[in-house]
Amino acid sequence: MTSTAVAPNQGAAGVFAAGKFLSFQLSKEEYGIAILKVREIIGMVDVTPLPRTPDYVLGVINLRGRIIPVLDLRRKFGMEPAPFTNETCIVVVDVGKDQDNAFRVGCIVDTVSEVMTIGAEHFEPTPRCANAAGDYIAGLAKLKDRVLILLDIERVISDLDPTLLSQGA
Repeated sequence: MTSTAVAPNQGAAGVFAAGKFLSFQLSKEEYGIAILKVREIIGMVDVTPLPRTPDYVLGVINLRGRIIPVLDLRRKFGMEPAPFTNETCIVVVDVGKDQDNAFRVGCIVDTVSEVMTIGAEHFEPTPRCANAAGDYIAGLAKLKDRVLILLDIERVISDLDPTLLSQGA
C-alpha cells in the first residue's frame, strides 16, 4: 500500500503502486495525492502574505509553531479563482526526497472528497498532451464512473524557491 515515485515516462503503473490516495476537487476536476504524502488536512486559516513570491503562493501559516508555505492550487494550475467556502481546505503535504531535504507545504483545495484504495490495474499513463504544462500529472486512475487525476506533488512544488521552502523545515 505504498506509493513509489520512479523516473517519468514509465507509465502510471511504474509511478504508482496500488495503495491509498486522498481525492479532492479543484473546480469540476477530481485529483488525487498518495496518502503517504499527506500530513494532515485543516480548514482555511488566515494566511500571512509574503512579498515577491509567485501569485500562487498565498503566503505562510503558523501550524503549531512551524511556518508552512501555502499554495493555491487553482492559481498554480491556471484555473479561475474562486472564493473560499466552508469546504475549502488546506492539505498539508510532506515533500522532499529524503529526510534531510523534507519540508511541508500547504495546498489549498476546494473540497476534500475521500481516501480511496486504488489497485494497480486502474492506473493509466498520462496522455502526452496533458504533460505539456509542467509534468504535474503523474497518471490517471480509471474508477467506475470517473477519472481521478493523480498529481506528482513533488513536481507541483518543484519550481518554488528553496529558501522559501526551508522556512518550513
